[in-house]
Amino acid sequence: MVTPRAPLALDGSPGYHWYLVPRVGYPDPDTFRAARAALADLHDRLWEETGVGPERTVLGGFSMGSVMSYAMALGGDRPAVAGILAFGGFVPSVEDWAPVFEDRRPTRAFIAHGRRDPIIEIGFAQRARELLEAGGLDVTYRESELGHQIDPSHLRDASIWLAETLPG
Repeated sequence: MVTPRAPLALDGSPGYHWYLVPRVGYPDPDTFRAARAALADLHDRLWEETGVGPERTVLGGFSMGSVMSYAMALGGDRPAVAGILAFGGFVPSVEDWAPVFEDRRPTRAFIAHGRRDPIIEIGFAQRARELLEAGGLDVTYRESELGHQIDPSHLRDASIWLAETLPG
């Protein structure tokens, strides 16, 4: 398991960020592209160093981390992975990037989101589920009454999903 830290530290905002947010759902193109390039380099290096290839990799995260997981797993310039684990995020809308599904059908997805999320409203998760299912991906979907956080009961379900996605 590898948990990369996002590259941006923003004044007045806690933690680290993968990209700037002019509007929820629509990452700033320049910082989004830079984050994707950095993650691509990291993934390529890890696959080479560990011998664990994309077909045995699940990309996942919470909030911006799930957005970047979608962006890396569904980008046509990147190899297909075994799965996407997305907590509280969305499939991004960014100029010059669009999800690709033709060669991603073996990729599975687990999407979990809180109905009371004041940061990324539940409709983003529902649209992600619809988009991925329409693209032919196997999607496990969970909602809870929580806000912008991970529901502990979803962790149990995600663990089962992960064991099914990466057996052995």
